[in-house]
Amino acid sequence: MTDTKESAHPVEHHEAPVVRVSADERTPKIRQIVFVALISALFALVWLEVLGLLNSAFWQNNFVTANRWMIPVLVLFFSLLVGLVGKYMRAPNVIHGTMEDVLTDPNFNPDFTTFPGALLTSFFSMLSGASVGPEGPLIFLVVDIAAWFGTKLKLTGQTLLGFAGAGLASALNGIIGNPLFAALFSSELQGGEKGGLQLIAWNLVAGVIGYVFFVLVAYPGFASSIAATPVNVLTIPYAVAAVILGIIGALLAIFIGISFQIFGRIMDRVFKDRFIERVMAAGVIIAIVGYFVPEVLFSGEAELHPILANPVAYGVLMLLGLAILKVLLLGLSFKSGYLGGPIFPTLFASTMIALAISLLFPGVPTGLLITSVIAAAITLVLGAPFAAILLTITVSTSNTYELGYIGLATATALVIGTAFKTRMAQRTAKRAGA
Repeated sequence: MTDTKESAHPVEHHEAPVVRVSADERTPKIRQIVFVALISALFALVWLEVLGLLNSAFWQNNFVTANRWMIPVLVLFFSLLVGLVGKYMRAPNVIHGTMEDVLTDPNFNPDFTTFPGALLTSFFSMLSGASVGPEGPLIFLVVDIAAWFGTKLKLTGQTLLGFAGAGLASALNGIIGNPLFAALFSSELQGGEKGGLQLIAWNLVAGVIGYVFFVLVAYPGFASSIAATPVNVLTIPYAVAAVILGIIGALLAIFIGISFQIFGRIMDRVFKDRFIERVMAAGVIIAIVGYFVPEVLFSGEAELHPILANPVAYGVLMLLGLAILKVLLLGLSFKSGYLGGPIFPTLFASTMIALAISLLFPGVPTGLLITSVIAAAITLVLGAPFAAILLTITVSTSNTYELGYIGLATATALVIGTAFKTRMAQRTAKRAGA
């Protein structure tokens, strides 16, 4: 299920086709939706636990923590494994396209022979220090697993895709820590004409099951992981600030998109089809940067907390530098062949920018700064504004007052993103006509 599409969206997000369930297609029963939800949630939990064990074994042992030179050694070792698995086991990647493409493929026809490579490269990519999030690998893996069960039920076409999406909703909701996130995310991506309500129902049922499963096993998830004192008042100055922060978040998302495009062109031009060399070249850069600035390694959710606890120790310039480096490594990682998602690196970069602004303007509530920048940036990165708002509320400690500011920031980002996309489309049309 390797992505092959390029995009005109400021952060390379495609125009999603409408997912339709034809009347003559076989549809699953509710008990089958429940079954795939449980299987998907269980797989996601096991995958996360194995990843945690591997991360502890390789990166958190006493020898590695005491010897900084082991950072480039491990980065290059796992990068080599990513390259080998990608070349010889046809592991999927996001070099040409996005992680969401699999959810909106009008010709959905999974190739299950790529699953072993996807599983291996998911661990190797996450352990390499590359700036990629865990949601990307899980999308590929869970969709494959759910789709395999769907084929046993003789599901086909878009019904099979909807069934696989229900499994994914279960896994994502459990990880994020919200029973509604994936249903909203899938609905925004897939559209909702014919068969839309049925697909939403599947996602809701499966998503709630996944959420409850993770709660029952006491998995912490990422709910309230970026805690800041919420705003408890609605004022005009704060509303103006939310609009400004929406502009900043939109610019961050556009910067992410530009980073993707630049690294994509460079890597394609220099390495073409030489996949191992492509990954290893990126690994060298990640290793060098990570040696001097280890805070920007990995997806960012764990590295975020020490900075969030004491941003003054870093200062404005360092915080902005961390945000820029994180975005550049995100673009490099995606376009070099590592398998991952953009959500958590974007959360990291957004929070760094918000903390820098907080140091410059201490009178503005940190909660307002963080949630507004995150919501605006994630809106354009995912191309799903309501899911972005829900994700922001989930990972933060927002209340209904703050929700108003988040909505303003999100709307601002949408306006800017739409204008930017239109401008880029006009420029492309001019070049084509020249």
